[in-house]
Amino acid sequence: MSGDLRISTERSELDLALIHHFLSTHTYWAKGISQERVRKSIEHSLCFGGFVDKAQVAFARVISDFATFANLVDVFVLPEYRGHSYGKQMVQAVLDHPELQGLRRFTLATGDAHELYARHGFTSPQRPETLMEIYKPDVYASAIRR
Repeated sequence: MSGDLRISTERSELDLALIHHFLSTHTYWAKGISQERVRKSIEHSLCFGGFVDKAQVAFARVISDFATFANLVDVFVLPEYRGHSYGKQMVQAVLDHPELQGLRRFTLATGDAHELYARHGFTSPQRPETLMEIYKPDVYASAIRR
């Protein structure tokens, strides 16, 4: 089942149905997200697809101005493909991308993969007292009820 991982930023290669299904049913951060919202997020981001043979098995998305700031989101490897360093390869491909060099700040949020990201230089914020957010964890569930 495992093979060499090929990573592409070509949007036309991404399997929208697979990405939507995984995000909407298997994640704690995007449970219930609509396919249209996933499509729109991909359209407005730098996306990385991980492929074994022709099948997409991994995904990562970066929101950035490509000059000063980037935020890494929606990183996943399908469960049956975990344990082959694909997650590490995906994060390294993101950090090595030419459009994401020289940024002042590169952020992410994670509830369970601190060790993976720490290997790549991510740390807790240097000055967390300077960071603020509007956080709506149930926004996708609310959209379903409307």
